[in-house]
Amino acid sequence: MSPVTEAPEEQEESLFEAPPMAEQERMVEAILFATTEPITTRELEARMPHGCDAAEALVYLRKRYEGRGVQVMKVGDAWAIRTAADLGFLMQKETVETRKLSRAAIETLAIIAYHQPVTRAEIEEIRGVSVSRGTVDQLLELEWIRFGRRKMTPGRPVTFVVTQSFLDHFGLENARDLPGLKELRAAGLLENRPPPGTLPGPETEAEDESEEGQSELFED
Repeated sequence: MSPVTEAPEEQEESLFEAPPMAEQERMVEAILFATTEPITTRELEARMPHGCDAAEALVYLRKRYEGRGVQVMKVGDAWAIRTAADLGFLMQKETVETRKLSRAAIETLAIIAYHQPVTRAEIEEIRGVSVSRGTVDQLLELEWIRFGRRKMTPGRPVTFVVTQSFLDHFGLENARDLPGLKELRAAGLLENRPPPGTLPGPETEAEDESEEGQSELFED
């Protein structure tokens, strides 16, 4: 009677034991430092040896960086190493903006963030004025918003949602971390407009930006 041998799959699996968790943690740390964009756990494991558990390694790594100058942050469903929020002032020279978003762009972006997924018609109803194509196009070019699923309503209108780049730029884990609408109004980022329907229609109060094109999105 011939001796029993292990199946090829079992033999192959035994040859690839996962590295110790401390080593996996070092691997995840190295990858996060080397990548400029947030990376998912699936993408991390694709780069790591067979059998590694990137999610578990991230738990240890995130704890190790607590209270340090840089932190392991979750951005949407991905991960990145970013400067601690309270030390952002040290990066002021590198992050100074020479131009700021116009009020129309800020309001449009805020509406999308708080009401996503939202259609252009819904944005216009909330703002009380029409939204120029230039505003939406520039927000798309900034990669702060993207097209979402079409609504199951007549005409199947396209919707807009905020992107991972938007969350990353503002240091947010997800859209639920956004400040309240009262805080935005107190900061002057949103105007206290009358309820939709009490203002003249878009045809009579369309924004001047629609005539000037995309350059209106930014103010000097």
